[in-house]
Amino acid sequence: MSATPTERSESVDATASTLNRLIGTNIDGENGFRSAAGGVSDANLKRLFEGYSQQRAEFAEELQEELKRYAAELPESGHAAPTLHRSVIDGQASVTEQDDGAVISEREQGEDVAVKTYETALSSPLPSELRSIVERQFLRIKEAHDQVRSLERAHDRHT
Repeated sequence: MSATPTERSESVDATASTLNRLIGTNIDGENGFRSAAGGVSDANLKRLFEGYSQQRAEFAEELQEELKRYAAELPESGHAAPTLHRSVIDGQASVTEQDDGAVISEREQGEDVAVKTYETALSSPLPSELRSIVERQFLRIKEAHDQVRSLERAHDRHT
């Protein structure tokens, strides 16, 4: 049984919405890691956070390309085309005034959000080609999360 045009449209809308959430999460992660890199004194942490910031920028760009592809499938009438997520920087405390442990802890909380966002996306129906992209990114997000959590625990043991 084939999907009706309305069902296909709703599916594309849902996919676009999921992509927007993931793009926003990656933009937030890119900005958070960039800020964290500027707020730590340890050179190794700075390099690690800069690398994760770059990774998130690449993930967001890859998902934005997918969003453009899915937006092209939306009918021109009757649906609002999805817009690329624009991250709004809220009034976060400046990490430059914090110690390395506080910066690590802040990033660990951000990574918790990223993992949950990806888990939610993976629990929803996604086209197979998009699912493979999201799964691949999720594995890398989870690795970063686990690394930051390990750093947080190690820092807590040494303070």
